[in-house]
Amino acid sequence: MWDYTDKVLELFYDPKNQGAIEETGESGVKVATGEIGSIACGDALRLHLKVEVESDKILDARFQTFGCTSAIASSSALTEMIKGLTLDEALKVSNKDIADYLGGLPEAKMHCSVMGQEALEAAIYNYRGIPLASHDDDDEGALVCSCFGISEPKIRRVILENNLTDAEQVTNYVKAGGGCGSCLANIDDIIKAVQQESAAPALNNYALKVATDIATSKQQSQLSLTNVQKIALIQKVLDEEVRPVLIADGGDVELYDVEGDRVKVLLQGACGSCSSSTATLKIAIEARLQDRVSKSLVVEAV
Repeated sequence: MWDYTDKVLELFYDPKNQGAIEETGESGVKVATGEIGSIACGDALRLHLKVEVESDKILDARFQTFGCTSAIASSSALTEMIKGLTLDEALKVSNKDIADYLGGLPEAKMHCSVMGQEALEAAIYNYRGIPLASHDDDDEGALVCSCFGISEPKIRRVILENNLTDAEQVTNYVKAGGGCGSCLANIDDIIKAVQQESAAPALNNYALKVATDIATSKQQSQLSLTNVQKIALIQKVLDEEVRPVLIADGGDVELYDVEGDRVKVLLQGACGSCSSSTATLKIAIEARLQDRVSKSLVVEAV
């Protein structure tokens, strides 16, 4: 016996919006239909939408479902959820949203919520004249489960959308592997491939985050320096990184004073009489201090 929520049982025993919507020729209104599943596979759903043409708003939604308690409850829940939405808003409804509306579904019955999501997409695609009645390329890839006619692209999509990690979950969501079971090993391979493909950008994002955190930490540490700490750091950079370079060319520099972000220095030796002393200030000294201490520092000669 499945452990159904009260909401699932309510919509099973007293389903809302059951039936069809017929074209009446009403001005400014169009009816669209989407079908998913087959009676041979155990579940089938035909979803009907009544759409206001000018606004793309769903005025009414009804369903005809052949299936179990979860299938009927999911279909009824879907129609309640989408009435009053625009078509674009309705396309954002996921199978998780349907399951959440019902207060959850048994894991082995999640395929019923997936069927509802796909029927909705099929109806909207049909309304808009899009040839494919489901996700692009879902039916164009290699067939993995011949018992239920499930392709590799569809399995990949449901794995990604629902963060599935094993073949049993895939069976629960799209029935693939639930027949003869000969495709279960292939499903495991697809899961591993999807996980590996997803891991690469995740690692790149982690590396980017680490680099950003380091840069932010450096900026924060620079901003939080007291005046005494800032002067000490400026002196350290001058002594260890700037002066050795200048001395090698016969020059030198001495820290004279620090007033806020203004760093006053004395250029000595060859640097004091060199025609390129301005370049020395800006490139050899100011740029180095901005990089090591604070971007806002300005170096002046006295």
